[in-house]
Amino acid sequence: MSDLAPSKNRSITRWITFTAVFMALNIIMSSFGVPVPGGHFYLNDVIICTAAILLDPLAAFMVGGVGAFIGDAIFYPTPMFVSLVTHGLQAVVISLCTRRMLKKHPMAASIVGVAIGAVIMVVGYSLGRAFIYSTPEYAILKLPYQILQAVVGAVLGVILCYQCKLKNVFEKMLAK
Repeated sequence: MSDLAPSKNRSITRWITFTAVFMALNIIMSSFGVPVPGGHFYLNDVIICTAAILLDPLAAFMVGGVGAFIGDAIFYPTPMFVSLVTHGLQAVVISLCTRRMLKKHPMAASIVGVAIGAVIMVVGYSLGRAFIYSTPEYAILKLPYQILQAVVGAVLGVILCYQCKLKNVFEKMLAK
């Protein structure tokens, strides 16, 4: 029994550490934005998609939803609850698709996941902005940039995990 405890503790410590590192990256990336009409273009979707492919659904929610919520709370609090729900749901869906769909084709499952996640992000933020700012025009003005942000995040997340072999490196680090 005592042989299992250090292994389990090590596993929990790694889970917390990886979740915290990705969450910190999400917070950092949500603080740097390129000004565009109607707001800013952020690259935190790259972190959210990458983390969701690599991590389990709970950790993915923590990174995507809670990380975006904290980033918004610090830098721009108005949409922080929209970020919590939208990025949290986006990350959970990507993680679930990656783990439960097309078991023999994990990259294809991740591509399906990030595609669904991109739709969730665009729709969630469009509806959230229309509600928060009480004007659908504001949401429509930002829509092309939301789509671009979602596509860039999805594509770069898959490239980092599969083409750059980050998923293999991550799995080896977890196995130690």
